[in-house]
Amino acid sequence: MQRENSFNYPSSPSARLRHRRRSNEGIVEDLKSNGSPLLVNDRNKYKSMLIRAYSSVWMIGGFALVIYLGHLYIMAMVVVIQIFMARELFNLLRRTHEDRQLPGFRSLNWYFFFTAMFFVYGRLLSQRLVNTVTTDKVLYQLVSSLVKYQMAICYFLYIAGFMWFILTLKKKMYKYQFGQYAWTHMILIVVFTQSSFTVANIFEGIFWFLLPATLIVINDIAAYFFGFFFGRTPLIKISPKKTWEGFIGASVTTIISAFMLANIMGRFSWLTCPRKDLSTGWLHCDPGPMFTPEFFTLPGWIPTWVRTVFPWKDVTILRVQWHAICLGLFASIIAPFGGFFASGFKRAFKIKDFGDSIPGHGGITDRMDCQMVMAVFSYIYHQSFVVSQSITVESIIDQVLMNLTFEEQQLLFTKLGQMLQDRLFLQ
Repeated sequence: MQRENSFNYPSSPSARLRHRRRSNEGIVEDLKSNGSPLLVNDRNKYKSMLIRAYSSVWMIGGFALVIYLGHLYIMAMVVVIQIFMARELFNLLRRTHEDRQLPGFRSLNWYFFFTAMFFVYGRLLSQRLVNTVTTDKVLYQLVSSLVKYQMAICYFLYIAGFMWFILTLKKKMYKYQFGQYAWTHMILIVVFTQSSFTVANIFEGIFWFLLPATLIVINDIAAYFFGFFFGRTPLIKISPKKTWEGFIGASVTTIISAFMLANIMGRFSWLTCPRKDLSTGWLHCDPGPMFTPEFFTLPGWIPTWVRTVFPWKDVTILRVQWHAICLGLFASIIAPFGGFFASGFKRAFKIKDFGDSIPGHGGITDRMDCQMVMAVFSYIYHQSFVVSQSITVESIIDQVLMNLTFEEQQLLFTKLGQMLQDRLFLQ
């Protein structure tokens, strides 16, 4: 029985040496075929590519439909993405054995999550909610009161969760419970920091959400295909399948795409108009200088053969296209480091993906690592270099509606009327 279960090793030293060499060569070949860090050497890469492409088509199609439906539906999509991200991150450090000894402890994590959601979205959408209900006096007063005390309400909700956590502390489980408490707050910071900038971009104009998000998708796809067909040189140790060929090819593709897509997207008013309320209708507005076409005549020093190939003499460029180049540079050079950070995070926890929600891609969090970095930059860039810093009539009206009672607004209206009449009389 012992002889049947044992391995048959060669008896002579030379035979054993040849056997070890053949075994080592077999292991090396197996590593080359299955464990190579470069995708170009992977035998199963075509199957993986088909699965990834199939999922990408469905995601892009669903994303396009949501964009077509408008601002509120895009915001709803962001909320769904946040919930999936939170679920994946909550499960990352979850221990089933400990959770069984702490009934209701998992519900506490979601309580903090929805409290944070109420706080973030309440701050972002308060002015637009007030603008939506201005025609109904009762509803307007109710919403105004809710907006006024929203921060206090969120604070007491958080304090209630804090007390809930203290009351659920269990002996011999302190370390696990406090670790989960800290992990929950880190998740809230990561998820809602990104979401707050994303939603702000949406209501500044779908263009400022759609273009950056599309550039990240283009950069990801281009890096995959350039690395798939040409990748030879590893880029960074923390993410072994990334190559310099994929990185450079994706960067060039993303910058060119940014310049071209900005011209296409900038011609649709329903993409460029900011949303001042929470209605769902399509928007029409003055495009403004950023989206007004400017004509450039080709200089005379351009060779004749170029004019023959490209017969047009005038080129139409939107001013926003130059800003799009800056977004493209960030999306192709800086934003990928969000993916490298996620790769290092997963290696630290010895996991391949954050989840398995998307075949071929992993979880929702795996797709949003670069998007989070890009959303923050897009908002900061838009507020710093695109939006005019001067006071506008809309901003003043928003402040009046938000901070003054109905009687105070009537008094302001009366005094403004008197001041305008006096000025007209002096003229």
